[in-house]
Amino acid sequence: MAKQTFTTGQVLTAAQMTSLQQTAMGGGSATAKTASYVLVAADAGTTVAMNAAGATTITVNTALFAAGDTVFIQNLGAGACTVTAGTATVATAGSLILPQNDAGILYFTATGASIFYDYIQAGAVSPLTTKGDVYTFSTSDARIAVGANDTVLTADSAEATGLKWATPTSGGMTLISTTSLSGASVTLSSIPATYKNLQLVIRDLLPTVDNVNMNLRVNGDSTASRYRISAFSTANGATVTFDQSSFINLTSGMSNTVTDNFVIINFYDYTNTVTRKLGDSMALTTDATTTTSFVKNNLTLNYNQTPAISSITIFLDSGNITSGSALLYGVS
Repeated sequence: MAKQTFTTGQVLTAAQMTSLQQTAMGGGSATAKTASYVLVAADAGTTVAMNAAGATTITVNTALFAAGDTVFIQNLGAGACTVTAGTATVATAGSLILPQNDAGILYFTATGASIFYDYIQAGAVSPLTTKGDVYTFSTSDARIAVGANDTVLTADSAEATGLKWATPTSGGMTLISTTSLSGASVTLSSIPATYKNLQLVIRDLLPTVDNVNMNLRVNGDSTASRYRISAFSTANGATVTFDQSSFINLTSGMSNTVTDNFVIINFYDYTNTVTRKLGDSMALTTDATTTTSFVKNNLTLNYNQTPAISSITIFLDSGNITSGSALLYGVS
């Protein structure tokens, strides 16, 4: 029964008493709706039952209801029904979106202010369905399906939930190539320009000639005075800064009988085309003079040109490379 105003001595019929009892118990006569609906004053004390296949709204306006009035709202249809503030305010601690078979009471604290008490709340039923799903929120509780292997959960305001799975944009290393070393020189070419830095690991290099150095060029550039290094070597115990006329010298004299020769080279911001290229390297090689001790070299590298690094060439002072491998990594 809708909200009534009774007079002294008025006699109620059995049907009216039954309807009042239903209203008092939280029910009340139901008005079926199959499309979006704007509440009217006669809805006070009744049930508005939405039953639609698509999404609908129930709009709440001011100056229709008094403080203490209630409207019971239920959603029987498959489409979500949203309780929407028109000119009145609608507060809630739950959800204003009613999925199928959810319901709640709209309670007015003033003619233009109401509170919606969501009985079930979307959060009472988990949207998760699959191992690795993430429980989140858009306009209601929502599910983000588990992402692909090695992706990370990333904030993105363009997404409905504000989150998405994405490939890491920083901190990761990807093996670009593994190359066997042999001959007079080896060039790593067609280096992709999709990373921030490069790391080159050269291991187990063995020269054919004793007491030679491992060297490096970028972009095939052998022009004089293009490379500059600052070096500290345990062999001489001093720091030396000098120009290499056409290459970077990475090591001190290596033995041609022991393969324990290992170098790590880093190039930073290698795709930059505005400034010179900077890097560093660390080498641990077998000393050719003893073959039982090691020489450690730490270098700061400078390729004094602006083009992006697209190739790296490894070669020796003289002779050939017998064996070894070069692992090139892209650093995101």
